[in-house]
Amino acid sequence: MPVSGCLLNMPLVIIPTYNELENVEAIIRAVHSLSDGFHVLIVDDGSPDGTADVVRKLQKTDFPETLHLLERKGKLGLGTAYIAGFRWGLERHYEYFFEMDADFSHDPNDLPRLLAKCRDEGADVSVGSRYCRGGRVKDWPMDRIVLSRGASLYTSLILWMPVADPTAGFICYRRRVLEAIDLDRIKFIGYAFQIEMKYTAYRLGFKVKEVPITFKDRIKGQSKMSLHIIREAMLGVIQMRFRKVRRK
Repeated sequence: MPVSGCLLNMPLVIIPTYNELENVEAIIRAVHSLSDGFHVLIVDDGSPDGTADVVRKLQKTDFPETLHLLERKGKLGLGTAYIAGFRWGLERHYEYFFEMDADFSHDPNDLPRLLAKCRDEGADVSVGSRYCRGGRVKDWPMDRIVLSRGASLYTSLILWMPVADPTAGFICYRRRVLEAIDLDRIKFIGYAFQIEMKYTAYRLGFKVKEVPITFKDRIKGQSKMSLHIIREAMLGVIQMRFRKVRRK
């Protein structure tokens, strides 16, 4: 759905979806209930459960100017979904870009805090962090906590990036960060994508700051975690360490 005119200083929340019929309407309404003027872009990878149909209905009935839909054919991966969303928003002159899950593991009420960290407190990238002081995880099994904390420690030891939660997927980027990153060179598509984006921004000299959040396990729908995604992140961190980073 096209956007007319310039929308400088407007925040855009990018939410990738695949079979999120049980969550998508509720997450859209929750974001729109906030007072900071957030727009929502759903990037749907051909969900067979009708996720995109729900979004189209809400566009017509409730949010014709602030809800947008980008449909892709097939399940192409988290990283490519966000990059498609970044490009869409950059073309339409948004100033702040958010990554957020559709399943309420990220609390929409934390969006204004992430926005304030960039807009008012000088950060270029703000990360909703489970592992900085004040952050926590709720309703996760112990093996998932150990895996996640271990991945964060492993990443920190190799990359020396001062971010306690490098795999976090609840993030705000200022426009200038995405303009400086050569998105064509971002190669990973799973959790390694989250690390690669933060590390690239950090290496380019941008200020990456963390905001403590409570991360909750999804209640509805199925997790997209897989062994392939874990393997990509483990090997990808080593590749990142030795790759040159250049501004676009």
